[in-house]
Amino acid sequence: MVELAAVALITVLLGFWWRESVEARTLAFEAAHAACERDSLQLLDDSVALQSWRLARGADGRLALVRTYAFDYSDDGAARHHGFVVLRGRDVELVGLGPTLVGGQRA
Repeated sequence: MVELAAVALITVLLGFWWRESVEARTLAFEAAHAACERDSLQLLDDSVALQSWRLARGADGRLALVRTYAFDYSDDGAARHHGFVVLRGRDVELVGLGPTLVGGQRA
């Protein structure tokens, strides 16, 4: 009986992790798409890929999962450039396009 409860708990936790990962990927895709659209760029492959994740403390001292997603974009339809999106929890923290961060700051 205890084993069955443990398996059920692990299954529920894995389901929760999967759902959170899908939602985070969707947020990253929307942020990358919006940044490319705003700068008249083409988001290639219509996808983002998880590059890394880690636990980090925010300004308020609370632990949050920080995920970095990578994507490719083109400014002329031929050249391929790399960009990234950083999510802290469910918040988009940063979007980077090449050497320029969205918001006009240099990387």
